[in-house]
Amino acid sequence: MNSGIEKKRLSILKILKDSPEPLSSAVITEELNRMGSSISERTVRFHLLDMDRSGLTERAGKLGRLITPLGSDELSIARIHEKVGFLTARIDEMTWRMDYNIWNGTGRIVINVTLVKNSDLPTAVPLLAKSFESGFTMGELVTVIRPGETAGTVKIPWDCTGIGTVSSINVNAVLLKNSIPAVSLFGGILEISEMKPQRFLEVIKYDGTTIDPLEIFIKGKMTDIRGITETGNGRAGASFIEMPGVSRKEFIDINNAVRSAGLGGALAAGWPGKELLGIPVNEGRAGGIVPGGLNAVAFLEENGIEVKSQALSCLMDIGNMFSYRELKNRLK
Repeated sequence: MNSGIEKKRLSILKILKDSPEPLSSAVITEELNRMGSSISERTVRFHLLDMDRSGLTERAGKLGRLITPLGSDELSIARIHEKVGFLTARIDEMTWRMDYNIWNGTGRIVINVTLVKNSDLPTAVPLLAKSFESGFTMGELVTVIRPGETAGTVKIPWDCTGIGTVSSINVNAVLLKNSIPAVSLFGGILEISEMKPQRFLEVIKYDGTTIDPLEIFIKGKMTDIRGITETGNGRAGASFIEMPGVSRKEFIDINNAVRSAGLGGALAAGWPGKELLGIPVNEGRAGGIVPGGLNAVAFLEENGIEVKSQALSCLMDIGNMFSYRELKNRLK
């Protein structure tokens, strides 16, 4: 297929996938033109008819078109090379959009959403509490998204409940709001010995992947939060950030404020131009290590509870977040 035609059809599929309701050809055309594509409604209708025949889209009566499961699969696997670097762009976008004010405690933070089967909740809740108590999660705040509700692009199935956890990029975002530009370089598996970070065992650079590294590590059974909770020795997900070296003191002050707000914070802060746990940094820069926002979820997988997570899922008002200690009562 002509690459120009393929690109337009993928754009149409993405518009349909992002919409919670059917869309008409006129609405799709308007959205494509808003995105910078010069295309007529007649051409859009032509593409839709052909995608109907291919099973990628389907009519919803007079309401317009819907994307089919086959269309969603096509969108997920198509042009994978264009998606490399997407995660970095998503991190930048959510860092910019996060508007939580650490000094007055108002605004929205970035959360990850994890789907837990309702039948697994009685077992999952005490396990989540235990993982939070380990000190290697992002703070202590969670939220609940009920069956049938939507969080970002995640629609919670009727047999599941969504558990929202604090994303590690909130540290970047708070720093940015306080004039410290921080960059997330990679996610990795951090070795913990006697409750102290020792070294990175595996890393995946954010600009070279289409999937959050911790999601990969969790499904690969590479974390050991259980070991941390039981003996103080294990493996946790973490990200490595880099910032201007001159901002180190301010970074530590802000990090303490982030911790006091229940959002968690960096586990370690390096010195300008010096390695941090064996990871070199550029001259004039300083490194920081932030625990993975999905570490609590990793503990569920380690205990045989299969979950599905989406990192950087959406923004959530801080007023909707609460301590993990309240989770059991909130679910009632």
